[in-house]
Formats: sequence, structure tokens, C-alpha cells
Amino acid sequence: MEIQNKKLDEGVFMQERQEVLGQWPTGKDVDLQEAADYQKRLSPERVFSTKLLEAKKAGRTLIQPRAGVPVIEEHIKLMQYLEKEGEADLLPTTIDSYTRQNRYAEAENGIQESIRLGRAMLNGFPAVNHGVAGCRRVIESVHTPLQVRHGTPDARLLTEIAYAGGFTSYEGGGISYNLPYCKNVPMETTIRSWQYVDRLTGLYEEMGISINREPYGPLTGTLVPPCISHAAAIIEALLAAEQGVRNITVGYGQCGNIVQDIAAIRTLEELTEEYLHKYGYDQVVVTTVLHQWMGGFPADEAKAFGVISTGSLIAALSKATKVIVKSPHEAIGIPTMEANAQGLRCTKQVVNMMADQIFQNSHLDEEMEIIRRETRCIVDKCFELGKGDIALGVCRGVVAGVLDVPFAPCRYNAGQMLPCRDNEGAIRILNMGNLPFPQDLKDFHAARIAERAKYEKRAPSFQMVIDDVYAIGKGRLVGRPRN
Repeated sequence: MEIQNKKLDEGVFMQERQEVLGQWPTGKDVDLQEAADYQKRLSPERVFSTKLLEAKKAGRTLIQPRAGVPVIEEHIKLMQYLEKEGEADLLPTTIDSYTRQNRYAEAENGIQESIRLGRAMLNGFPAVNHGVAGCRRVIESVHTPLQVRHGTPDARLLTEIAYAGGFTSYEGGGISYNLPYCKNVPMETTIRSWQYVDRLTGLYEEMGISINREPYGPLTGTLVPPCISHAAAIIEALLAAEQGVRNITVGYGQCGNIVQDIAAIRTLEELTEEYLHKYGYDQVVVTTVLHQWMGGFPADEAKAFGVISTGSLIAALSKATKVIVKSPHEAIGIPTMEANAQGLRCTKQVVNMMADQIFQNSHLDEEMEIIRRETRCIVDKCFELGKGDIALGVCRGVVAGVLDVPFAPCRYNAGQMLPCRDNEGAIRILNMGNLPFPQDLKDFHAARIAERAKYEKRAPSFQMVIDDVYAIGKGRLVGRPRN
């Protein structure tokens, strides 16, 4: 498939749309004009983009959990609990794994089994099966904006149902919902599917409804250098903007070093706006999201709250527009609604305490400049590989290892770049692979890792990577060797 970053032709899109809506019976209930009218009737307090814009202007950090269960009544109960007891500013609806793989018949069986057994037999909310009416029941049950969070390579039907159902924010993209989630799906395939998602979002925008789109920032969530996740987020923002999206939230997963994490969030917004303006997308509003630690958690709940608190601190000091909150049950599995609410309240306490504080540090400026240079190297090289077309360029860039996500399951990902921490816990690059960095940046990473190696009295090696993966779960940030 020859992919290009060009707004989809309306005739082609509408023809494809009929095929998409025919994938499951609930698709017949989607009427674009009626859906737009419903969205327009939503009160401002239920609109994601409105809430984000207010927070950005005020310099506030909003809090949002992850959550979703298969039965509508139970999902409503969960959302209402997180809104009231968790004090959530924004709410999610996490989609189940069958729906993510377009296996709607099995999702239907999961709903019925959940009802029969009286407990959740799916790991999320099967929105396609519940259809437009079911989604609207959820939307109308709370006063807080709701976002669909999932992990779907082909999310076209899910998007149609979600938007018609009243959801005002939608996560994902053709890069971030491929490389960390898929094994055998070519990049061209997911980018084309997500062009449909973004064109549909653009159509709603043209009808006066601004639906927020959020590329998934953390990718694999394990030792991902800021430049890698930044490049993916910026490229997905450019792809979305071409299709008419006007409200974009770019994300980053907490890595653990305070200076690097704050530098990452601040440069993410700056660089995304830089590239959008550079390529003529001047009407896009950019906000940011910090994902609390996505790696292994301590099983001890008290220690888990420590991890949650550090993520809250970074979100607040970096002035992220929102933070995605973890629960103290992270090491165990899907949290109870009580544990989920505890994570939210813990985060809100820290965010509120830090709201009026400004973080400045001489090392912060240095770290920000490193991230800027690295990110521009990757994004610009992708443009070069695509001969000016970023959709084509990123597909070629992924295969070439120019954009290389560590530990990704996708066989099209080069998997040659290898990260580890430096002596202060910042993510550095142990093996460059084919990252298009100049020699001075390569030397910078080598020197920082060598400094750690000298301190630990061992040679830089893959063992450092292994130690770092497990470190936080064992109560540390840097994976020091045992004495």
C-alpha cells in the first residue's frame, strides 16, 4: 500500500464509511448529522476539549484514571464512583481486548457471560456492542467529560460508535497503536485506518464539534527515551492535523528522573507546536498528558503510592495539562474502583500542593536542549525518507530504525536501539542502532552511561538494561548490581 499524508477524498471516505458501519449491526444506528446534533447539545462541562483548554489557560493539571467494565450498569456505577469518590476531573472508558481486535462476536459473548456470572469477564467496555444508545447512557450518567482509551489497530467502527455515542475525546494513532500492540500489521495499514479516524474527527470539527484526539505517548512504557515518544507523538499530530483535527493532546510516559521528565513534557508541547506551525497547521490547539509510571510496580500498596506520588509531582511541576493516574493495585491486576479512587485522590493532593510552584534548574535547560535536538533529528529524517511526505516517511523510518521503539512486539520495528539509565536515572541510549544522531549526541550518551559503569564498577552491558527494567518494582530507580 502506498501511503501519503493527504486529506482523504470525501467520496472515497463516504464509500469506505458504508463498509465500516456494516461491520457490526450497531453501525446502522450511526447517523452523522444526528450525532453532530447530539454532541452540540452536550453541556460544556461534558466536553473534553473545553475542559482541557480551560486547564491550559489556567496552568492547572487535571487528573484522569483508566477504567472500564463490560456491563453498562456496572460501568456507569464505576464512572460515578470515580467522579465522586475519586474526584476525577476527566473520565475514561477503557475498551476490552476483543473489541480492540475487531472480534465483536466474542465481545458479545463476554457481555452475556459477565451478566450470567455477575462479574466482569472482559477487561473493558465493549462500546461497539453496546452501540450508540448504550454509550449515551454512560455519557449522560456523569457530569465529567469521557474519553475512549483502547489500543486498537483498526479503530474505525469503534470511533463511529464512540463519537455518535457522545464521547468527546479519543486516544490512539497509526504509530502508537501499532508498534506497542501489534506483531504482524504493517505501518501503512494502521496509518491508513487512523487517517479514517482523523478524517471523521475533522468532519465533526467542520460541523462545529471539537473532539479531542490523543496520540498514545508511552508506547511500550519501558525505558522509552523522550526523543522516541516525542517523535511518534509529533508525527501523529501532523497526520491528524492534515485530516482536519484541531484539538490534540500529546503524551509522555514518566521515566523517573525528575529533571528529564519535566524537560520532556515542556519540550513535547513546544516541539509539537513548532512542527504544526512549520507545516501550516496553525489552528491546532496542543495540550499535554503525563502518564504515571508504566513499568513494573511494587506489590506493596504503600510503596505503590510512593510511585504514584512521584508521577503526580512531575505532572504538576512540568505543568502537564492532565495526568493519567495509576492505582495501588498496579502490580496485582485490574484495580477495584476503591483502589482506583485512592490513586486519584493521592494524585490530586500532590497536584494541588504543587500547583503554585515553579521548577527551574540549570540542568533542566541542558536536558531540554538535548531532547529538542534528538527529536528534530528523528522527525526531520522521517520527512527526508518520505521525500517530504511524513506518512510515507515514518513507515520507512520505522523499518530503517530511524524511529525505533524499545521492546516493541511489531516485527516491522527495527528493535536495534537499546536504552538504559545513566547514574542519575535519566534514560540514555546504550546501543544507538540506526538513530540519526550526530557524533556529539552519540558521545553524550556514551559518556553518561560510562559514568554509571564506573560508579558501579562494571562494564556497560545489556545487564544494565535488565536491572533497570525491574528496579522500580524492587524499590529503586537505577538498577544497581547487588553487592
